[in-house]
Amino acid sequence: MPAPRTRHVALLVETSNAYARALLTGVRKYAEARTGWSMYLGEHSRHETDFSWLDGWRGDGVLARIETAPTAELVRRLDLPTVDLSAARLLPALPGVETNDDTIARWAVEHFAQRGLRHFAYCGDERFAWALKRGAWFAEHVRQQGSTAHEFRMIPSGRRAADRARLAAWLTRLPKPVGLLACYDIAGQEVLEACTLASLAVPDEVAVIGVDNDELIGNLTSPPLSSIAPDTTHMGHLAAQLLDQMMDGEVLEPGLRLIDPTRIVTRQSSDILAVDDPLVVEALRFIRDGAEQNLKVEAVLRHVGLSRRALDHRFERLLGRTVHAEILRVRMGRVAELLSSTDWTLHRIAERLGFSHSEYMGVAFKKYTGTSPGQYRRTVTGSVPWQES
Repeated sequence: MPAPRTRHVALLVETSNAYARALLTGVRKYAEARTGWSMYLGEHSRHETDFSWLDGWRGDGVLARIETAPTAELVRRLDLPTVDLSAARLLPALPGVETNDDTIARWAVEHFAQRGLRHFAYCGDERFAWALKRGAWFAEHVRQQGSTAHEFRMIPSGRRAADRARLAAWLTRLPKPVGLLACYDIAGQEVLEACTLASLAVPDEVAVIGVDNDELIGNLTSPPLSSIAPDTTHMGHLAAQLLDQMMDGEVLEPGLRLIDPTRIVTRQSSDILAVDDPLVVEALRFIRDGAEQNLKVEAVLRHVGLSRRALDHRFERLLGRTVHAEILRVRMGRVAELLSSTDWTLHRIAERLGFSHSEYMGVAFKKYTGTSPGQYRRTVTGSVPWQES
């Protein structure tokens, strides 16, 4: 039998952000399991309009993030089987794969509501249709909570000092405390910068969550940014599979195949419990700030000046758990965060968080979560359902 002909696939997917790079990882995983795929990729940003690197290219198919008119025009001109990886839908006749904005918005609202927040806000980016759609879903889920979402639309020049001052002024006017969803992590970073500019406490006054779980941005911001992690590698894998079907001559239905996100990665920017008792608030802040130490209940009692019985009574009335249970919840959350966002050994994580032994940390984590640290890390960073089928 003759060897199958090589299929040449152009990847019009930016390399400038973690979301797009994870899409490319999914495409690579699909191609690794097949033979005869040759991929053509140029380094470019989300708004790239120079596609001269494709001059003279003769190919068989395209995987594209069609978010600009020039990208849409190029895809039309190539006239090849194409799968769209953007929710902008500039070429609605194409099949596409995208993250489910309805689920993202619902999870964010639930995340804030579970923490006692009753005011909600959304920071979008008017350049992107998907950001506006995400905001519309957020407003709908806030409405279902019996409230109204405040919205701020960033403009293309949003990195200027004057634009950050405008964002800071808007944040200042919001009712507090407020839960704010940023349309993606870059916007979340700008919101946190504006909070600093406006002297707003995060998360006590403004709790912030982004989207994409860009580990670099999430852990460079101050405080670290909570984020909703899309199933981006799965999306890239599925898009490559759909393109393969199209290159085989199969006619696919247009429209988006929506993929739910995988989880919320809770970091300090949204780690809040909105309660009316100032002593409980102060205790919660002390516990949060001391989460990377071997914090004891006695230290919390000394800090707020109450007996254990009195503070436990307040905690159980407002939160449904004791002071000790809250310390454990926060510390196990930090363990989970480091397991998912780093490749550190258990010994290093235990050392960072003030555990006397990594074995003790592992036993405590399994007792609390029902899974070992190693299994948890594999679940959130390793195999996903489409790889196991």
